[in-house]
Amino acid sequence: MSDRTVIVTGAGQGLGRAHAAAFGAEGFQVVVNDVGPAAAGRVADEIVAAGGTAVASVGDVADWDYAESLVRTAVDRFGGLDALVNNAGLVRDRMLVGMSEAEWDEVLRVDLKGHFCPLRHAAAYWRSQAKAGTPVAARVVNTSSGAGLMGSVGQGNYAAAKAGVVGLTVTAAAELGRYGVTVNAIAPAARTPMTEALFAEMMSTQGAEFDAMAPENVSPLVVWLASAEAGEVTGRVFEVEGGRIGLADGWRYGHRREAARRYTVPEAGKAALDLLATAPAPTPVYGA
Repeated sequence: MSDRTVIVTGAGQGLGRAHAAAFGAEGFQVVVNDVGPAAAGRVADEIVAAGGTAVASVGDVADWDYAESLVRTAVDRFGGLDALVNNAGLVRDRMLVGMSEAEWDEVLRVDLKGHFCPLRHAAAYWRSQAKAGTPVAARVVNTSSGAGLMGSVGQGNYAAAKAGVVGLTVTAAAELGRYGVTVNAIAPAARTPMTEALFAEMMSTQGAEFDAMAPENVSPLVVWLASAEAGEVTGRVFEVEGGRIGLADGWRYGHRREAARRYTVPEAGKAALDLLATAPAPTPVYGA
């Protein structure tokens, strides 16, 4: 895995920091992004002190121009870009009836647009390489959440953004495969600055020797998905928690009722009830 270059966004703490360290340990050249200059610099220094190669890049990944410069930093500093790990995110939890417009907009901006902007500029770079005849074996790993897959009470903004990440992932996988790019997503459960209070309480009651909520547990799969050998895997969403890796099974076409004409309202209602009568119950929303 040496000589591959990766960008990790939101790498100043939590999952991003664990990912960046794991990439450095495996020989990747790491571009450590964070909005905090001290945090980004500290993680880059830690990687270098451990014998790896890293550079810090400070900025807002939801800013179009900065996202372009982030990709350019990797190319200018290390001669190319092989992988992008979109990890940056935040939460502004509140029940929908009390959520402000600003709380909605901020989460959608950082958690969803903050995935799109770096992906868009990285994809443009890889497309230009492919069209120039340069072999491309590029990887994108996006970060969704169980909230995006199942919903989560009190997190309507976050759930919408993380569901959007899944839609972006499968669409990008379909569009970018022709250029040698794979795009996958993870839905991790780990202790991070966003979740540390919840998981600290869980650990105090469990008393487990194995810290199942350590963010470092998630990183090995992320590193593998960013490696050259993961080239046959794309458009997939993996749930990762502790020592567990699962493959999420998303929306699929289900059973149907068909007629060769327009339904009446009572007929449409009967068709819907017939389908529901034989369908499995949906996975419960987190917190419901």
